[in-house]
Amino acid sequence: MTLFDKRMAREKRESLELAEDSRQTQWTESSFAARLFQGALDWDLIHPFPEQTKEEKEAGDEFLKRVEEFLIAHLDPDDVDITREIPKEVVRGLFELGAFSVKIPKEYGGLGFSQVNFSRLGHLVGSYCGSTAALLSAHQSIGVPQPLILFGTEEQKKEFLPRFRQGAISGFALTEPGAGSDPRLIKTTAAPIDDGKFYLLNGEKLWCTNGNIADVLVVMAQTPPKIVGGKEKKQITAFIVETKTPGFEVAYRCKFMGLNAIQNGIIRFKDVKVPRENIILGEGEGLKLAFITLNTGRLTLPAIVTGTSKWCLYAARKWAKERKQWGAPIGEHEAIASKISNMAAVIFAMDAMTWLVSHMADDERFDIRLEAAMSKLFSTEKSWEVLNDAVQIRGGRGYETGPSLKGRGEWGFSLERAMRDSRINTILEGSSEILHLFIAREALDFHLNKMKNLLDPKVPIAQKLKIGLAAAIGYAFWYPKLWAPSFFGGGADIVKPLKKHLRFARRSSRRLARTMFHKMAFYQQKLVAKQNMLNRFVDIGLDIFAIVSALSYADTLLKKGERKEEAIELARLFSSQAESRINRNFKEISSNRDRLSNSIAKEILDGGVEWLENDIIKEEYI
Repeated sequence: MTLFDKRMAREKRESLELAEDSRQTQWTESSFAARLFQGALDWDLIHPFPEQTKEEKEAGDEFLKRVEEFLIAHLDPDDVDITREIPKEVVRGLFELGAFSVKIPKEYGGLGFSQVNFSRLGHLVGSYCGSTAALLSAHQSIGVPQPLILFGTEEQKKEFLPRFRQGAISGFALTEPGAGSDPRLIKTTAAPIDDGKFYLLNGEKLWCTNGNIADVLVVMAQTPPKIVGGKEKKQITAFIVETKTPGFEVAYRCKFMGLNAIQNGIIRFKDVKVPRENIILGEGEGLKLAFITLNTGRLTLPAIVTGTSKWCLYAARKWAKERKQWGAPIGEHEAIASKISNMAAVIFAMDAMTWLVSHMADDERFDIRLEAAMSKLFSTEKSWEVLNDAVQIRGGRGYETGPSLKGRGEWGFSLERAMRDSRINTILEGSSEILHLFIAREALDFHLNKMKNLLDPKVPIAQKLKIGLAAAIGYAFWYPKLWAPSFFGGGADIVKPLKKHLRFARRSSRRLARTMFHKMAFYQQKLVAKQNMLNRFVDIGLDIFAIVSALSYADTLLKKGERKEEAIELARLFSSQAESRINRNFKEISSNRDRLSNSIAKEILDGGVEWLENDIIKEEYI
């Protein structure tokens, strides 16, 4: 191994250790998704489908009606896209409505609403203006209010939370030019001064949504390392930073493919003096705060993209009925009809998962770290497919801008803007690739907790034998259950047309647990490098979770008499499509082209296929 390879291996190990030290290490409450990956589909945890209380729903309805009326009267999303600005009077009006303090408890000046009602706000605004949805979401999902609600001291809450009803905007500053998903690379520092009473903050942050206009930020910075077990441990600490503090600078505003009005770019800290009292959770606990905050923080995105997807279905449906080709509306031609039905089916599943996990977030019985990540990953990926189909159905009018369509007298569905605005959703708050790895790590936790000491060379042989015996006994009871015939669904409280899909989900959960166990036993520590295999595990789990969410939602809607047979048909169509994907992924776990693909990728990165880039104009790489 070369010195370079050794350095890369060391840095990778350090990054993994830092992330591992910061993650939650125990499932303190029930997790439906964690059990699903273990072969146990706990149907009673998600059925009947949860719903809001009458009082809470009515309060949410009234609030959302006022927000909707206000936005229609005062905000033109196409103007926002062109001018790159959300009008100040609109922001001020949203503050007056309480849209910036939805989940803040009433005793601190907020509306005191649940996660479900906050998700409903994201869903509504996401169907109208992406930039405004991003402003509200970044401020409350991961900005200062959420960490303070979770971890703030009473003094911190009293000082800062009331400001978010009065006009203060917040953001979350983690990413840096050289540090994205790997927090080990964070360079921003916070050095203690005045006997530790204050810290001097120095560094630079990139892409902090709302950062350019924020009044208050959560900033992640390195504090002095500590010696733990004779080994130096890097410390990342979260600070509340007021941007009016001397030394804070907005250095640059970025422009993106979409979300043209979002205010982020480069923000700098030069000897910014922050009192020790502004540390949230504790010194060295910044990454843990970030991970836990993101558990609920991610839930706004599924709601936003589901709202956007429903708007796309609306636009596609209207056009498919009105546009005639070859003597009939295009929606009656099979190629378009199948797109529309597929859009509706996947939106139904997105809707089910969004509201199910939002309810779980409000229910203290659940640990939702897996469910939140799965909801975000599934919904953002599927929303992009819905958008693509909607643009295709609208044809040239899908590619044309809304203002241009209006300018020539046509209905100005701005699908082009929606597509640009939505492309970021599979990247921010955990890219799809990072979330695949995160979900896989959490899903394997059941096995890793049993095996990690067996693989640790520092653990004495006698202790390993004891641990190995306990693991063997545990697996002796667990493993045979994964092969038991599954009649689940036959006696479950669910309408007959959906029972076969419930049985399939149960069988697939057991098969997934078996397959993961077999591969982990075979590859052991090398499994972490088999990212495509891990991705297939996760994708199977996603589809199982989406199926049962849709089944519970459809069954409950039918029995309440709200949506009748249409919900059943949508759930059946989605489940059938998801089942095909599940079977394909199971097959590809053992029979795939991963080795060939990896070999070609290495050749490309080594410059062996540069001839494929001939005859193009190449810009100078900066």
